[in-house]
Amino acid sequence: MPRKARITRKTKETDITVDLNIDGSGVYRNATGIPFLDHMLDLLSKHSLIDLKVRAKGDLNVDYHHTVEDVGLVIGQALDKALAQRAGITRYGSALLPMDEAMSRVAIDLGGRPFLVYSLATRTRKIRDFDVQLIEEFFRAFSTAGRMNLHIAQLYGKDVHHAVESVFKGVARALRQACAKDPRVKGVPSSKGSL
Repeated sequence: MPRKARITRKTKETDITVDLNIDGSGVYRNATGIPFLDHMLDLLSKHSLIDLKVRAKGDLNVDYHHTVEDVGLVIGQALDKALAQRAGITRYGSALLPMDEAMSRVAIDLGGRPFLVYSLATRTRKIRDFDVQLIEEFFRAFSTAGRMNLHIAQLYGKDVHHAVESVFKGVARALRQACAKDPRVKGVPSSKGSL
């Protein structure tokens, strides 16, 4: 059964459609109106091998916050729907991801209980006009809607772009592991019998 989903969410602040294919090859077409976010979503897709198409229109004249958070929410919803009962998956994934002088550590549990632990060593707050603090809001929405434990620690790195890029690539690699099918897993990977 294909592990694909399409989710559309429309509010007074945003209008977002996400197409996601877990068993893809990392093909992406992302257009959120926020160039830095598009770049990070491209990396998320490329390094997870999850095909991702995001179309978002938001109240960018007000702030980037609503769009960034809602894109995380809708991608998380699409991932949750595509995983269905989560039968046969590896469930856990982790990555230690270098990006030049920056390093991030990421761990994921697709066990159904949402929780985010997030820490950035870099203290730089802006990449051009993009507020780096919004990355935490993206991952909070993503982990909640995707029903996962997500632990992100950006350990060090002077360049803020490299630091955030190492986070997204680390999440991608950990997600790729966690979503992978394991032929030895029968049913859901939990002693409780459900996730």
